[in-house]
Amino acid sequence: MRAVAARVSRAAVRVDGAVVGSIGGPGLLVLLGVHRDDTAETAAQMARKLHELRILDGERSCAEAGAPLLVVSQFTLYGDTRKGRRPSWSAAARPEQAEPLVDAVVAELRGRGAPVETGVFGADMAVESVNDGPFTVLVEV
Repeated sequence: MRAVAARVSRAAVRVDGAVVGSIGGPGLLVLLGVHRDDTAETAAQMARKLHELRILDGERSCAEAGAPLLVVSQFTLYGDTRKGRRPSWSAAARPEQAEPLVDAVVAELRGRGAPVETGVFGADMAVESVNDGPFTVLVEV
């Protein structure tokens, strides 16, 4: 599993022009990609890592600050561009495998007490964010 976590002062995701998820900050915008070999255990590890990642102001985590997360599924994080001009998506999980694992990350975060908003799996989404810093990291488990 792979995520791009950005510290934000606010973020929102829209589907067909309507806001389906938004957070005020400080918080994290998380673009989440699922690998074809990922499992429920991987999802739990990712949730823990995101919740405890110390990238908010003062080196605090969302767990310490009670900060919200906006989680948006993004299979393109597993695009392989090493060959040719078109990305290969062979490492990305198929939708029927990926969606329950994205849901598992969100459920685990909420189970830890994190305020979590989401996009809509598989939808054409418009993601808006105001990065804080900017401070953006790649998180892998």
